Formats: sequence, structure tokens, C-alpha cells
Amino acid sequence: MIRTGLDRLLADPSVLGGRHYGLLGHGASITADARPIHLALAALAGLSSPPSVLFGPEHGWYGVEQDMVAAESGIDPWTGVPIVSLYGDSEETLRPSPDAFRGLDLLVIDLQDVGSRYYTYAATAVWAAEAALAAGCEVWVLDRPNPLGGELVEGDLPRPGHESFVSAFHLPVRHGLTLGELVLLEGHRRGMDDSPVRIWEMEGWHRGMTWSETGLPWIAPSPNMPTTATALVYPGGCLVEATRLSEGRGTTRPFQLTGAPHLDPQALATALAGRGLPGVTFVPTWFRPQFQKHAKQVCGGVELVVTDPRAFQPYRTGVELIDAVRRLDPERFEWRHEPYEFVSDQPAIDLLTGGPECRTAIESGDRGGGLADWIASWSQDEQAFREERRDILLYSEEPA
Repeated sequence: MIRTGLDRLLADPSVLGGRHYGLLGHGASITADARPIHLALAALAGLSSPPSVLFGPEHGWYGVEQDMVAAESGIDPWTGVPIVSLYGDSEETLRPSPDAFRGLDLLVIDLQDVGSRYYTYAATAVWAAEAALAAGCEVWVLDRPNPLGGELVEGDLPRPGHESFVSAFHLPVRHGLTLGELVLLEGHRRGMDDSPVRIWEMEGWHRGMTWSETGLPWIAPSPNMPTTATALVYPGGCLVEATRLSEGRGTTRPFQLTGAPHLDPQALATALAGRGLPGVTFVPTWFRPQFQKHAKQVCGGVELVVTDPRAFQPYRTGVELIDAVRRLDPERFEWRHEPYEFVSDQPAIDLLTGGPECRTAIESGDRGGGLADWIASWSQDEQAFREERRDILLYSEEPA
């Protein structure tokens, strides 16, 4: 079993003695024996100081809110410590001001990321770290495994002008970084190499490690990330949010299921099987979401079953799935038009893919020259990112 940054900190809690610190975390911030971080720290009476304030990301400290639902501030019922929400009802709430850290000398960040550019905890971590440093605080990041591993990189880099909460940083969709490495990379880009940021590295983790090999329990870091199988398909499954299709929210298999009431499951499964996508099969199925898109309606669609995680290309699979659906039923296929993560002047699909190329290629119907050429272009972005990230990696790229 590996030791996370949190477990290493708890092995020497005296370093928190006399500190006035805030804690940015959530329900997945747990010890190796599954104790919530704030309760584990509060229990160390006499050995360290308890947290002065808890900061909660999207979905809230306890992870009870659905996507794009404001999380409220409040009081933790177990410790009596105030909870400050870093995800409210406007874009302005996503970036805390330095005033939020008044009276503190340290911000401790412990968030379970899932290794995908869209997942908003990375943006919250970096922006909170920036504000805390501006307020004169030291910043510690307690590192955790990337459930997708740290070797494989997949996807295009977002184009200038398409930055948002779901594409906050210049990363491929599947970036292969731990949260600690991502904070280091963004600090380097911002000229903060000499800032008081400490990464509590893991012990025993290597880049090719699967989650099951870590020996750690999986606690859902957000309401629709119940398993590591969900995390594996998420880099492609999240793209379905940018359409009128159900991405399986409101079922027990979010992002693994995709469909709509008008779709023919067998026709979609057959079309996808013909695309030669590696490491995955598509099971024709029916499902009934209990909330969100097509709530209470029976949807036809497919379930993604990953057969070879190392060969599987989740981002490409998501792009190809959307293209296949539009080709099967172009008259009823629709993109999402409502505001997405507080952005209303760009389509959600452009925000997620980092530009208009995916959308225009799918709309053109030119699978050979348009979509295939765009997918082929990712390799240049992937290589450029691999070269950039090499200097900040905390865990070797060499085989363990």
C-alpha cells in the first residue's frame, strides 16, 4: 500500500502545532484507514492544531450537490469549524479573494482529482493557492494518486480564448499528473517557483499503478464519480454533457451509459463497433435516468465496457460516440445551448474540447478529412505537453 500526503502528514502532526490553517478538501480526503481528514486532524489534541476553517470545492465539502449547483457555506456539525464554499452561484465565486484567508498562515489542500482537464478541483486548488499566497499564507498540497495512472496522455491542448472552469489550464484532456504535480506546473507557469508551496509527496506510488494496486479505498470525490471505472471513462463521457443525450446521470452508471429516448441501442452499438476503438466494447442497452436529462424516460443507448485499460482511449471514444449518434439521427441530435459553468457565449462542447474544431468537424459530416484529421493532430499537443511536464514530475517516468 502507498502512503498519501495526508498519511505522511499524520505521521508527524507536530508540524501543525501552533499553525492557524485552513483546509481545502472534501469527503474523499481520507486516511488509509478511511478517516475523514478534518476529523483525523481534530482528534490530534495536543499534537497539532485543528483546522480553523474548511473550504469546500464544487459539490460542497460533503459532496452532496449535483453538478453546477451552488454549495452553501455553513458549520461542520462534528467539529464546529466554519465551512466556506468555493463554488457559488456566479463565476466570481470560483476564485476566492485573499480576504478569505485572513487570520490564517497556512492553507492545506487535499483533494482527490480524477486526472481529466474538465474536473474542476484542479482549478479550485490552483486558484485557492494563488489567493492564499497573496494573503501571506504558506500552501501545502497533500498528494494523492491519479486514478488514471500517470503515464498515458491523450487529447488536444485548449486554444486561446476558450479557457473556462472546465478548461482552466493548458493541459491535454487526460494529463497524467497528480494534483501536486499539476499545482507545481501551474506555479512554474506563473513564475511562482520560489513561493512557499510544499508538496507532500506520496510514498510507494509509481506512474503505471492502477487504483487497485494502491491498496487505498475509493470514496466518490463527487456525486457522479462512484467508482474508478467511472473515472476511467470520464475523459470521454463528460463530453456527452455538451449534448441533449443523457450521460447516465440519474443512474448508477454515470458516464458509462449514453443514450436518449429516440436512439436504437443495437444500431448505435453496431456503428461504434465498426470504428475499431481499442480497449472497449459497446453493449446495447436501455436505462431510465431518475433525474436530469430525460428523467423518468426509458433511453436507448450503449454501456461502455473497458476491456483493456492501457489500450483504451477515453477521450477519442467520447468524440467518436457523439459523432456516431449524430450520424444515426442527425435530425434529432442537438448540442447543449444553455450556459455551462457560468459561460454563455460559447457552446459547452467548445469549452470542453478547448475550441470549435470538434464541433465543426462533427457538424460537417466529414469523418475522414475533418474529424480524423483533428484527432490525428492531438499527437503534436500530447508530445509538446510531455516535454513541458518532464521538469516538474515528482514521480519518475521510468518503470518501477
